[in-house]
Formats: sequence, C-alpha cells, structure tokens
Amino acid sequence: MRFVLAIGLLAIAQPLVAQEPPPRIGPFVVDLHATVPNFPQDPQLAASRDMQLGEMPGVGLGIQVGATVYVLRWKAITFGLGGEFASSHSGQTPLAGSGLRSATETFQTISPQLSFNFGTGYGWSYLSGGIGGSTWSIIPAGQTPFPADSVRMKTINYGGGARWFAKKHLAFSFDVRIYQIDPGAPYDVPPGTLPDYPAGTGLPGSPRTKLLILGAGISIK
Repeated sequence: MRFVLAIGLLAIAQPLVAQEPPPRIGPFVVDLHATVPNFPQDPQLAASRDMQLGEMPGVGLGIQVGATVYVLRWKAITFGLGGEFASSHSGQTPLAGSGLRSATETFQTISPQLSFNFGTGYGWSYLSGGIGGSTWSIIPAGQTPFPADSVRMKTINYGGGARWFAKKHLAFSFDVRIYQIDPGAPYDVPPGTLPDYPAGTGLPGSPRTKLLILGAGISIK
C-alpha cells in the first residue's frame, strides 16, 4: 500500500516539476572576453599623428570586462545596469626597405551601460549601450607621443550579444560592439618635435571614428 502511495505521489509531482517556469535572468553577471578590434585605416587619422597610411596597424587583440545587475523586468524585457572596461592593442612591422615605420596602436575605454535582455536564466540575448570616455594612442617607432595620444575623448558604444549557460553559474558568451569616438582637436607641433614642421604649424585632429570590436569568452553569475 505504501509503495502504491509513493508511486502515486511521484506521478503527481512529476508534472508539477515539468511545469515549473524557467529561472529569470540575473540577478547579476560578470563577462570576461578576449577581443579582436578592427582598427580603421583612415588618412585623416594617420595625418593626425604625422604618419603614412601604410604605417597604421590594423586588426589587433584585447580584453573586455563587464558587469551587469538586473534591476527590473517588464513583460519580455529585463533591464540591466552595469559597466565595461575594454583595452585593445595592435602593432605592425613593415617590410624592410619599404621606408615605413613600425607602429603600435592602443585603445582603452570605460563606460556605464544600460541593457535590454530577452530570454531566461538558461540563456539570453541583449542589446546594450552607454556613453563614456576613451584614450587612443597611435605611436610610430622612435616618435614621442603627441598630446592626442593621451587626450580622453567622449565615446558612445552600442551593440549586442548573447549568453548560454551550460552550467548553473558558467556560460559561453559573445559580444559585438561599435565604439563611436568623438573627433580630436588639432594642435600645434612643439618646436623641434618634427623636423618637417616649423614651430607654430598644426596637425589636424583625428576624425570622428567608428571602431568595431568582436569579443567572446565566459560569463559568470
């Protein structure tokens, strides 16, 4: 009799378990991504550092670290508040005899972010964006860094991605992000810095630029 009763209780409980709703998104997540930045080959950007276009580094490597707290759910959307730090680097060494200099390029940014998330705690996609600041240095070998290499510029970032939790607290994730960087101001060349530029001659500021960065790695909640 007890055996029959136990079987009956299990039969009742099983549908109840199957009907349990999936877990909600959050309550927080931390992202750790390796990234691939696609640094632009822009003539005005090269001119702002007194460089030739062929000296500009291209695709590089970097890291992206982010954290989000999920604060509100409305219908199918879960809203998140957080921030991210990204650092990217690229370098190139031209062929011998080309007359071009080797150079390094570094981009760093930090920004708060607002995200719109869709899915469940097992996995979700998101759209996010924020406004922060960035520094962008492009330095040829043997050249002293210019003021433009350390000026902090207003930067808007926007993009999206997804997370899949194969384990309760660990997920694979990816992120595709565009950084829209404000133009830099022109500046005068300090005396003796560049032989081809007399004192008082100015270099153009960097243009308004869009930088694409692809990231993939893990997320922890």
